[in-house]
Amino acid sequence: MLGVSPSAYEEACGILGPENAATIVACILERGGHINSAGGYLRDLTRRAERGEFSIGPMLMALTRANGTSARRAG
Repeated sequence: MLGVSPSAYEEACGILGPENAATIVACILERGGHINSAGGYLRDLTRRAERGEFSIGPMLMALTRANGTSARRAG
C-alpha cells in the first residue's frame, strides 16, 4: 500500500527492532501525503538510526503535535 519493499522493512526491523519499524511505518502512513517515497524515507531513517542520528521519540512527538493532541492528554 505504501510502496515499502519487504527488504526495506526487514532492514528496518533488524536495525530499529520490529516494534519501532512498525511504529515508523504507521507514522509514514499517517503523514503519507507529505512523503513522496515511503520506502526511501524508511531506508533513510534506518541508515540514520544505524549511525545514531535518529530517535523515534521526536518523530512521535511531531506527529502528536501535527494531530493537535497534547502529550499530557494522551496518557
